[in-house]
Amino acid sequence: MNHNLRRRGLLLALSALLMSTMVAAAPQPALKAGVFEPPSNAPAFSLQASTGGEQALANYRGKVVLLGFGFTNCPEVCPTTLAVLAQARKRLGAQADQVQVLYVTVDPERDNADQMRAYLRGFDPTFVGLTGAADQLAAVRAKYGVTAERKPLGSSYAVAHSSSVYVIDRKGLLRAMMPYGRAPDDYVHDVRVLLNE
Repeated sequence: MNHNLRRRGLLLALSALLMSTMVAAAPQPALKAGVFEPPSNAPAFSLQASTGGEQALANYRGKVVLLGFGFTNCPEVCPTTLAVLAQARKRLGAQADQVQVLYVTVDPERDNADQMRAYLRGFDPTFVGLTGAADQLAAVRAKYGVTAERKPLGSSYAVAHSSSVYVIDRKGLLRAMMPYGRAPDDYVHDVRVLLNE
């Protein structure tokens, strides 16, 4: 009798150990964005923010950062991307406070902090626009491999630029790059994976 109880106890302990090992070994859901393997520290920068004053990327440590590049006179790609990011943030519900969208201008000649604040407010008032001197912005783009080329457009100009969004985790690691045209739910999925780490 005593022997059977001891055996049953041992079996229960072994099955509990096996279950905890299986849970620990359960694979992390894959990100939908293109993953940087291995992750590395997201290149640091500090720029003039639409919220006033300078803001450094490091100030957002502890949040998942969605980092995009664009400009307020962009006819299609930028407003589409920002609308998708706004929808994703809304769908995150209570977790939205743990996410920060940063949008770096590729058009410093027209995009000052006030212009960016007014533009981004139309998508989500929590979005932060970043601007600065042309050489400062060029240095940030170079760190992230972002291209931006001014193109004549009638009596004005447009800027052809990279359109992916960089996904930075709460520790400040560059984890993934979401290509243009992805759905809000892809962002929601990836943000939740990173928040659950």
